[in-house]
Amino acid sequence: MIREILRMGDARLLRQSRPVEHFASASLDELVADMIDTMHHHDGAGLAAPQIGVDLRVVVFGGGPTPRYPDADVVPFTVLCNPEIAIIGEEQEEGWEGCLSVPGLRGVVPRWQRLHYAGFDATGQRIERTAEGFHARVVQHECDHLDGFLYLMRIRDFRSFGFTDVLNLPPMQD
Repeated sequence: MIREILRMGDARLLRQSRPVEHFASASLDELVADMIDTMHHHDGAGLAAPQIGVDLRVVVFGGGPTPRYPDADVVPFTVLCNPEIAIIGEEQEEGWEGCLSVPGLRGVVPRWQRLHYAGFDATGQRIERTAEGFHARVVQHECDHLDGFLYLMRIRDFRSFGFTDVLNLPPMQD
């Protein structure tokens, strides 16, 4: 089922999410299915549970290219519960980001270039991966939602922030 995506200004987007305690449950399976449907419906690169008003540490991301990200690297499709991130190295990379909860706007956001992430899938099986580039950016963006951060809270220079149609940017993470 496609769910309504909360937009910036809704206080639920600023809360700290609770860990998933019950894996392989009907309620978690339903949540994940709804998140996937919602993400695909909006051509998103990812979606976090708080974006649909659910206060749990669950993100979905990845899959093949979409109309909004035609040039982005392919990110493995992932359902990740209770994620943990460890930064690898000290290099950051700036890149344009947007968000389904902040429609129509984009900004340049610094992100760690390389990281290791771990967590569990919806059945409770452990997931561990190393990511870099766009993959690492998507993981950081979605996991930020679990701690009440929106990408624009990470923008350093608001001269590189604005409405997508005014900036005249090619399709990217929105």
